[in-house]
Amino acid sequence: MVITNGFTYIAFLMCLAGVLLALEKYTKWKIFNLVPPLVWIYVLNMIFCTMGLYHSKEVSAAYKVLKNNLLYAMIFVMLLRCDFRKLAKLGGRMVAIFLGCSVTLFIGFVVGYPIFKSSLGHDTWGAVAALYASWVGGSANMAAMQAALPVDAGAYSCALALDTVCYSVWIALLLLMVKHADKWNNSVQADTSKLQAVADAAAAEVAKEKKRATAADWIFLIGISLIVSALSQSVGTSLNTLLKGLGLAMFDKGTMTTVFVTVLGLVCAMSPLGKVPAVEELSSVYLYAVVSLLASTASVTDLLSAPMWVVYGFFILAVHVIGMYVLSKLFHWDLCMVSTASLANIGGAASAPIVASAYNESYAGIGVLMGVLGAAIGNFAGLLCGYVLKMMA
Repeated sequence: MVITNGFTYIAFLMCLAGVLLALEKYTKWKIFNLVPPLVWIYVLNMIFCTMGLYHSKEVSAAYKVLKNNLLYAMIFVMLLRCDFRKLAKLGGRMVAIFLGCSVTLFIGFVVGYPIFKSSLGHDTWGAVAALYASWVGGSANMAAMQAALPVDAGAYSCALALDTVCYSVWIALLLLMVKHADKWNNSVQADTSKLQAVADAAAAEVAKEKKRATAADWIFLIGISLIVSALSQSVGTSLNTLLKGLGLAMFDKGTMTTVFVTVLGLVCAMSPLGKVPAVEELSSVYLYAVVSLLASTASVTDLLSAPMWVVYGFFILAVHVIGMYVLSKLFHWDLCMVSTASLANIGGAASAPIVASAYNESYAGIGVLMGVLGAAIGNFAGLLCGYVLKMMA
Protein backbone atom coordinates (compact mmCIF):
# COMPACT_ATOMS: atom_id res chain seq x y z
CA MET A 1 0.00 0.00 0.00
CA VAL A 2 1.30 3.47 -0.93
CA ILE A 3 -0.22 6.88 -0.16
CA THR A 4 -0.50 8.76 -3.46
CA ASN A 5 -2.18 11.96 -2.31
CA GLY A 6 -0.38 14.79 -0.52
CA PHE A 7 -3.37 15.76 1.61
CA THR A 8 -3.98 12.15 2.66
CA TYR A 9 -0.30 11.95 3.68
CA ILE A 10 -0.56 15.01 5.95
CA ALA A 11 -3.92 13.86 7.33
CA PHE A 12 -2.48 10.43 8.18
CA LEU A 13 0.58 11.91 9.93
CA MET A 14 -1.48 14.27 12.09
CA CYS A 15 -4.13 11.63 12.83
CA LEU A 16 -1.47 9.17 13.98
CA ALA A 17 0.09 11.81 16.24
CA GLY A 18 -3.32 12.78 17.62
CA VAL A 19 -4.33 9.19 18.36
CA LEU A 20 -1.07 8.51 20.22
CA LEU A 21 -1.39 11.69 22.30
CA ALA A 22 -5.03 10.88 23.09
CA LEU A 23 -4.08 7.34 24.15
CA GLU A 24 -1.50 8.75 26.58
CA LYS A 25 -3.95 11.28 28.00
CA TYR A 26 -7.05 9.12 28.36
CA THR A 27 -5.81 5.54 28.85
CA LYS A 28 -2.90 6.15 31.26
CA TRP A 29 -1.12 3.14 29.74
CA LYS A 30 2.19 2.54 31.49
CA ILE A 31 3.97 2.00 28.17
CA PHE A 32 3.91 5.79 27.71
CA ASN A 33 5.91 6.20 30.93
CA LEU A 34 8.72 4.23 29.30
CA VAL A 35 8.36 5.41 25.70
CA PRO A 36 6.64 8.83 25.31
CA PRO A 37 4.25 9.54 22.42
CA LEU A 38 6.84 11.67 20.59
CA VAL A 39 9.08 8.61 20.24
CA TRP A 40 6.18 6.41 19.15
CA ILE A 41 5.33 9.00 16.49
CA TYR A 42 8.88 8.89 15.19
CA VAL A 43 9.35 5.11 15.33
CA LEU A 44 5.98 4.21 13.78
CA ASN A 45 6.42 6.67 10.93
CA MET A 46 9.95 5.36 10.35
CA ILE A 47 8.51 1.82 10.11
CA PHE A 48 5.80 2.96 7.69
CA CYS A 49 8.43 4.73 5.58
CA THR A 50 10.62 1.62 5.48
CA MET A 51 7.55 -0.39 4.40
CA GLY A 52 7.08 2.02 1.48
CA LEU A 53 3.85 3.68 2.64
CA TYR A 54 5.14 7.18 1.82
CA HIS A 55 7.05 6.37 -1.38
CA SER A 56 5.25 8.44 -4.02
CA LYS A 57 5.88 11.66 -5.94
CA GLU A 58 2.85 13.31 -4.36
CA VAL A 59 4.05 12.55 -0.83
CA SER A 60 7.55 13.73 -1.66
CA ALA A 61 6.17 17.01 -3.02
CA ALA A 62 4.03 17.58 0.08
CA TYR A 63 7.02 16.87 2.33
CA LYS A 64 9.23 19.36 0.48
CA VAL A 65 6.58 22.07 0.76
CA LEU A 66 5.89 21.59 4.47
CA LYS A 67 9.05 20.42 6.23
CA ASN A 68 11.23 23.55 6.21
CA ASN A 69 8.28 25.94 6.29
CA LEU A 70 6.93 24.38 9.50
CA LEU A 71 10.39 23.86 11.00
CA TYR A 72 11.29 27.55 10.90
CA ALA A 73 7.82 28.52 12.09
CA MET A 74 8.29 26.13 15.03
CA ILE A 75 11.69 27.61 15.98
CA PHE A 76 10.25 31.13 15.90
CA VAL A 77 7.25 30.30 18.11
CA MET A 78 9.35 28.36 20.62
CA LEU A 79 11.76 31.27 21.01
CA LEU A 80 8.93 33.65 21.96
CA ARG A 81 9.17 32.32 25.53
CA CYS A 82 12.99 32.36 25.64
CA ASP A 83 14.85 34.80 27.92
CA PHE A 84 18.05 35.60 26.00
CA ARG A 85 19.74 37.03 29.09
CA LYS A 86 19.40 33.70 30.87
CA LEU A 87 20.39 31.83 27.70
CA ALA A 88 23.59 33.91 27.34
CA LYS A 89 24.78 32.68 30.75
CA LEU A 90 25.03 29.18 29.24
CA GLY A 91 27.50 30.40 26.59
CA GLY A 92 30.75 28.85 27.84
CA ARG A 93 29.03 25.65 28.91
CA MET A 94 27.33 25.31 25.51
CA VAL A 95 30.64 25.64 23.65
CA ALA A 96 32.40 23.18 25.94
CA ILE A 97 29.70 20.51 25.60
CA PHE A 98 29.50 20.97 21.83
CA LEU A 99 33.27 20.61 21.45
CA GLY A 100 33.18 17.60 23.76
CA CYS A 101 30.71 15.95 21.37
CA SER A 102 32.91 16.84 18.38
CA VAL A 103 36.00 15.37 20.02
CA THR A 104 34.32 12.12 21.10
CA LEU A 105 32.94 11.68 17.57
CA PHE A 106 36.44 12.30 16.20
CA ILE A 107 37.81 9.58 18.48
CA GLY A 108 35.11 7.20 17.24
CA PHE A 109 35.94 7.93 13.59
CA VAL A 110 39.69 7.54 14.08
CA VAL A 111 39.61 4.47 16.36
CA GLY A 112 37.04 2.69 14.21
CA TYR A 113 38.65 3.38 10.83
CA PRO A 114 41.49 0.81 11.05
CA ILE A 115 39.01 -1.74 12.45
CA PHE A 116 36.51 -1.36 9.59
CA LYS A 117 38.84 -0.12 6.83
CA SER A 118 39.03 -3.41 4.96
CA SER A 119 35.23 -3.76 5.00
CA LEU A 120 34.56 -0.23 3.74
CA GLY A 121 36.39 -0.55 0.42
CA HIS A 122 39.41 1.13 -1.16
CA ASP A 123 40.31 4.82 -0.87
CA THR A 124 37.54 5.59 1.60
CA TRP A 125 39.38 7.95 3.95
CA GLY A 126 38.24 11.05 2.01
CA ALA A 127 34.57 10.06 2.20
CA VAL A 128 34.89 9.27 5.92
CA ALA A 129 36.49 12.67 6.57
CA ALA A 130 33.71 14.35 4.58
CA LEU A 131 31.16 12.52 6.73
CA TYR A 132 32.90 13.74 9.89
CA ALA A 133 32.77 17.32 8.57
CA SER A 134 29.03 16.83 8.03
CA TRP A 135 28.55 15.42 11.54
CA VAL A 136 30.31 18.39 13.10
CA GLY A 137 28.77 20.99 10.80
CA GLY A 138 26.27 20.10 8.10
CA SER A 139 25.68 19.19 4.47
CA ALA A 140 27.49 22.32 3.23
CA ASN A 141 30.62 21.22 5.08
CA MET A 142 30.36 17.75 3.55
CA ALA A 143 30.08 19.29 0.09
CA ALA A 144 33.13 21.46 0.79
CA MET A 145 35.15 18.37 1.70
CA GLN A 146 34.28 16.85 -1.69
CA ALA A 147 36.17 19.73 -3.27
CA ALA A 148 39.03 19.72 -0.77
CA LEU A 149 39.69 15.95 -0.48
CA PRO A 150 39.81 12.99 -2.90
CA VAL A 151 36.33 11.60 -2.26
CA ASP A 152 35.43 8.41 -4.17
CA ALA A 153 31.88 8.57 -5.57
CA GLY A 154 31.00 5.03 -4.45
CA ALA A 155 32.35 5.60 -0.96
CA TYR A 156 30.49 8.90 -0.79
CA SER A 157 27.14 7.20 -1.49
CA CYS A 158 27.91 4.65 1.25
CA ALA A 159 28.75 7.49 3.65
CA LEU A 160 25.36 9.03 2.87
CA ALA A 161 23.69 5.69 3.65
CA LEU A 162 25.51 5.60 6.99
CA ASP A 163 24.44 9.18 7.68
CA THR A 164 20.77 8.50 6.87
CA VAL A 165 20.42 5.36 8.98
CA CYS A 166 22.47 6.52 11.97
CA TYR A 167 20.79 9.93 12.10
CA SER A 168 17.31 8.36 11.93
CA VAL A 169 18.06 5.92 14.75
CA TRP A 170 19.99 8.48 16.81
CA ILE A 171 17.26 11.12 16.92
CA ALA A 172 14.76 8.44 18.02
CA LEU A 173 17.08 7.36 20.86
CA LEU A 174 17.69 10.95 21.97
CA LEU A 175 13.94 11.61 22.11
CA LEU A 176 13.46 8.37 24.05
CA MET A 177 16.04 9.46 26.64
CA VAL A 178 14.12 12.67 27.45
CA LYS A 179 11.87 10.68 29.77
CA HIS A 180 14.87 9.19 31.57
CA ALA A 181 17.07 12.28 31.85
CA ASP A 182 16.98 12.24 35.66
CA LYS A 183 18.85 8.93 35.75
CA TRP A 184 21.72 10.38 33.70
CA ASN A 185 21.72 13.65 35.64
CA ASN A 186 21.79 11.89 39.01
CA SER A 187 24.51 9.53 37.85
CA VAL A 188 26.83 12.36 36.74
CA GLN A 189 25.65 14.79 39.45
CA ALA A 190 24.71 17.26 36.73
CA ASP A 191 24.56 20.97 37.39
CA THR A 192 21.23 22.06 35.90
CA SER A 193 20.87 25.37 37.74
CA LYS A 194 21.53 27.70 34.79
CA LEU A 195 19.49 25.56 32.42
CA GLN A 196 16.62 25.49 34.90
CA ALA A 197 16.80 29.28 35.17
CA VAL A 198 15.94 29.52 31.47
CA ALA A 199 12.88 27.28 31.94
CA ASP A 200 11.84 29.06 35.15
CA ALA A 201 12.00 32.46 33.47
CA ALA A 202 9.74 31.21 30.68
CA ALA A 203 7.33 29.58 33.17
CA ALA A 204 7.19 32.75 35.29
CA GLU A 205 6.34 34.83 32.22
CA VAL A 206 3.58 32.39 31.27
CA ALA A 207 2.15 32.38 34.81
CA LYS A 208 2.19 36.19 34.98
CA GLU A 209 0.50 36.66 31.64
CA LYS A 210 -1.63 33.50 31.63
CA LYS A 211 -4.78 34.06 29.63
CA ARG A 212 -7.15 31.73 27.87
CA ALA A 213 -6.16 31.60 24.20
CA THR A 214 -8.91 32.66 21.81
CA ALA A 215 -9.40 31.81 18.14
CA ALA A 216 -7.97 35.25 17.32
CA ASP A 217 -4.78 34.44 19.27
CA TRP A 218 -4.34 31.15 17.43
CA ILE A 219 -4.94 32.61 13.98
CA PHE A 220 -2.69 35.59 14.69
CA LEU A 221 0.16 33.42 15.99
CA ILE A 222 -0.10 30.89 13.16
CA GLY A 223 -0.18 33.66 10.58
CA ILE A 224 2.80 35.51 12.07
CA SER A 225 4.89 32.34 12.44
CA LEU A 226 4.24 31.24 8.85
CA ILE A 227 5.04 34.65 7.36
CA VAL A 228 8.21 34.79 9.49
CA SER A 229 9.17 31.36 8.12
CA ALA A 230 8.68 32.58 4.55
CA LEU A 231 10.58 35.82 5.18
CA SER A 232 13.42 34.01 6.95
CA GLN A 233 13.96 31.61 4.06
CA SER A 234 14.12 34.51 1.62
CA VAL A 235 16.64 36.33 3.81
CA GLY A 236 18.58 33.09 4.35
CA THR A 237 18.95 32.64 0.59
CA SER A 238 20.24 36.21 0.21
CA LEU A 239 22.68 35.88 3.10
CA ASN A 240 23.97 32.57 1.73
CA THR A 241 24.63 34.18 -1.68
CA LEU A 242 26.43 37.08 0.01
CA LEU A 243 28.60 34.81 2.15
CA LYS A 244 29.49 32.59 -0.80
CA GLY A 245 30.91 35.67 -2.47
CA LEU A 246 33.04 36.24 0.64
CA GLY A 247 34.34 32.65 0.61
CA LEU A 248 32.15 31.51 3.52
CA ALA A 249 30.14 28.81 1.74
CA MET A 250 30.06 26.62 4.88
CA PHE A 251 27.18 28.80 6.12
CA ASP A 252 24.55 27.33 3.80
CA LYS A 253 21.01 28.55 3.22
CA GLY A 254 19.59 26.37 6.01
CA THR A 255 22.10 27.64 8.57
CA MET A 256 21.57 31.31 7.66
CA THR A 257 17.78 30.91 7.67
CA THR A 258 17.98 29.32 11.12
CA VAL A 259 20.22 32.14 12.39
CA PHE A 260 17.86 34.82 11.07
CA VAL A 261 14.69 33.22 12.45
CA THR A 262 16.45 32.75 15.81
CA VAL A 263 17.49 36.40 16.05
CA LEU A 264 13.98 37.47 15.06
CA GLY A 265 12.43 35.13 17.63
CA LEU A 266 14.67 36.36 20.46
CA VAL A 267 13.93 40.00 19.59
CA CYS A 268 10.18 39.37 19.40
CA ALA A 269 10.33 37.55 22.76
CA MET A 270 11.14 40.90 24.38
CA SER A 271 8.14 42.56 22.70
CA PRO A 272 4.39 42.22 23.42
CA LEU A 273 4.38 39.36 20.88
CA GLY A 274 6.19 37.23 23.48
CA LYS A 275 3.15 37.49 25.76
CA VAL A 276 0.54 36.25 23.28
CA PRO A 277 -1.42 33.23 24.64
CA ALA A 278 -1.25 29.85 22.86
CA VAL A 279 2.54 29.97 22.33
CA GLU A 280 3.12 26.75 24.31
CA GLU A 281 0.24 24.92 22.63
CA LEU A 282 1.21 25.96 19.09
CA SER A 283 4.85 25.06 19.82
CA SER A 284 3.74 21.52 20.68
CA VAL A 285 1.58 21.25 17.55
CA TYR A 286 4.49 22.34 15.35
CA LEU A 287 6.87 19.97 17.16
CA TYR A 288 4.64 16.92 16.60
CA ALA A 289 4.09 17.91 12.95
CA VAL A 290 7.81 18.41 12.25
CA VAL A 291 8.85 15.17 13.98
CA SER A 292 6.17 13.30 12.00
CA LEU A 293 7.45 14.77 8.74
CA LEU A 294 11.09 13.96 9.53
CA ALA A 295 10.25 10.40 10.54
CA SER A 296 8.22 9.87 7.36
CA THR A 297 11.48 10.04 5.34
CA ALA A 298 13.58 8.01 7.78
CA SER A 299 13.76 4.72 5.90
CA VAL A 300 16.35 2.24 7.14
CA THR A 301 16.50 0.36 3.84
CA ASP A 302 19.90 2.02 3.27
CA LEU A 303 21.13 -0.42 5.90
CA LEU A 304 21.03 -3.11 3.22
CA SER A 305 23.03 -1.11 0.67
CA ALA A 306 26.06 -0.51 2.90
CA PRO A 307 25.79 -2.73 6.00
CA MET A 308 29.41 -2.45 7.18
CA TRP A 309 29.37 1.30 6.78
CA VAL A 310 26.29 1.44 9.01
CA VAL A 311 27.96 -0.85 11.57
CA TYR A 312 30.93 1.53 11.51
CA GLY A 313 28.50 4.39 12.17
CA PHE A 314 26.99 2.66 15.18
CA PHE A 315 30.51 1.94 16.49
CA ILE A 316 31.25 5.69 16.27
CA LEU A 317 28.05 6.48 18.16
CA ALA A 318 28.92 3.93 20.87
CA VAL A 319 32.35 5.54 21.39
CA HIS A 320 30.63 8.95 21.39
CA VAL A 321 28.19 7.92 24.15
CA ILE A 322 30.90 6.42 26.34
CA GLY A 323 33.12 9.47 25.86
CA MET A 324 30.33 11.93 26.65
CA TYR A 325 29.36 9.99 29.76
CA VAL A 326 32.94 10.16 31.02
CA LEU A 327 33.13 13.89 30.29
CA SER A 328 29.74 14.42 31.93
CA LYS A 329 31.02 12.65 35.03
CA LEU A 330 34.04 14.96 35.13
CA PHE A 331 32.24 18.23 34.38
CA HIS A 332 28.68 17.43 35.57
CA TRP A 333 26.96 17.94 32.20
CA ASP A 334 23.22 17.34 32.06
CA LEU A 335 21.56 15.11 29.45
CA CYS A 336 19.54 17.91 27.85
CA MET A 337 22.66 19.88 26.89
CA VAL A 338 24.57 16.74 25.90
CA SER A 339 21.73 15.44 23.71
CA THR A 340 21.25 18.84 22.09
CA ALA A 341 24.98 19.18 21.40
CA SER A 342 25.09 15.65 20.02
CA LEU A 343 22.28 16.31 17.55
CA ALA A 344 23.72 19.75 16.73
CA ASN A 345 26.83 17.84 15.61
CA ILE A 346 25.15 14.94 13.83
CA GLY A 347 21.99 16.70 12.61
CA GLY A 348 22.84 20.40 12.40
CA ALA A 349 21.32 23.73 13.41
CA ALA A 350 17.84 22.89 12.15
CA SER A 351 17.62 19.51 13.93
CA ALA A 352 19.07 20.33 17.35
CA PRO A 353 16.12 22.51 18.50
CA ILE A 354 13.83 19.48 18.13
CA VAL A 355 15.58 17.57 20.91
CA ALA A 356 16.17 20.69 23.02
CA SER A 357 12.49 21.66 22.86
CA ALA A 358 11.44 18.12 23.79
CA TYR A 359 12.84 18.99 27.23
CA ASN A 360 11.41 22.51 27.30
CA GLU A 361 10.24 24.83 24.51
CA SER A 362 12.40 27.65 25.89
CA TYR A 363 15.57 25.63 25.18
CA ALA A 364 15.18 25.78 21.38
CA GLY A 365 17.74 28.59 21.11
CA ILE A 366 20.42 26.39 22.65
CA GLY A 367 20.20 23.95 19.77
CA VAL A 368 20.37 26.71 17.17
CA LEU A 369 23.47 28.32 18.69
CA MET A 370 25.26 24.98 18.91
CA GLY A 371 24.38 24.15 15.31
CA VAL A 372 25.76 27.46 14.03
CA LEU A 373 29.02 26.81 15.88
CA GLY A 374 29.24 23.45 14.09
CA ALA A 375 28.83 25.05 10.67
CA ALA A 376 31.68 27.43 11.51
CA ILE A 377 34.20 24.75 12.46
CA GLY A 378 33.00 21.83 10.31
CA ASN A 379 35.46 22.38 7.44
CA PHE A 380 38.45 22.60 9.77
CA ALA A 381 37.30 19.47 11.60
CA GLY A 382 36.90 17.58 8.30
CA LEU A 383 40.38 18.55 7.07
CA LEU A 384 41.96 17.50 10.38
CA CYS A 385 40.13 14.16 10.28
CA GLY A 386 41.17 13.64 6.65
CA TYR A 387 44.83 14.28 7.50
CA VAL A 388 44.76 11.73 10.32
CA LEU A 389 42.84 9.09 8.33
CA LYS A 390 45.15 9.47 5.32
CA MET A 391 48.09 8.49 7.50
CA MET A 392 46.17 5.38 8.57
CA ALA A 393 45.03 4.41 5.04
